[in-house]
Amino acid sequence: MTTVSLFKQDGSQNGDVELNADIFGIEPNDNVVFEAVVMQRASMRQGTHAVKNRSAVRGGGKKPWRQKGTGRARQGSIRSPQWRGGGIVFGPTPRSYAYSIPKKMRRLALKSVLSQKVLDESLVVVDAFNFEAPKTKEFAGSLSSLKVEKKALIVLEDDNESAVLAARNLANVKIVSPEGINVLDIISSDKLVITQKALSQVEEALA
Repeated sequence: MTTVSLFKQDGSQNGDVELNADIFGIEPNDNVVFEAVVMQRASMRQGTHAVKNRSAVRGGGKKPWRQKGTGRARQGSIRSPQWRGGGIVFGPTPRSYAYSIPKKMRRLALKSVLSQKVLDESLVVVDAFNFEAPKTKEFAGSLSSLKVEKKALIVLEDDNESAVLAARNLANVKIVSPEGINVLDIISSDKLVITQKALSQVEEALA
């Protein structure tokens, strides 16, 4: 059984919460986590690099000299690759670097990084973030009370619009929904802050 402390948004403790050991209590698999991170980073690449081949370079429509009788090698265009100002051969062209890994590997990688956060004592579970108005100062005060002072990933339920608006302008804070939680964001953060309702949604999705 894996348990962590449950906090209120003012930083006071509100008992304990039991975590699903199959999600938050496994032995992290570093190899699978590495594969998941490489996949995510590859998918983030723009792939907009491009060069001009001989069909895209301006000019070169006229044959530079006649085919035979000049003593020189035959040439069809001054924009052939061997000419100065000619097209580029085998240069980079726009492409997508995205690829996928098996679903079981993605799930194992996510469970591994969640379990690692528990082992590192970097998982903070809050019963709820409730604000009457979306005030960034109030959300920053709650994070300070929870001793979350470095780079943080905050997982909020979808219907908590007030908290999302309050936190989106904070530096070193990223907000995601339970459906958007991912390996790269988790390992890039020093603290993982998740509400109790969002935690239930994550466990339901990964169970």
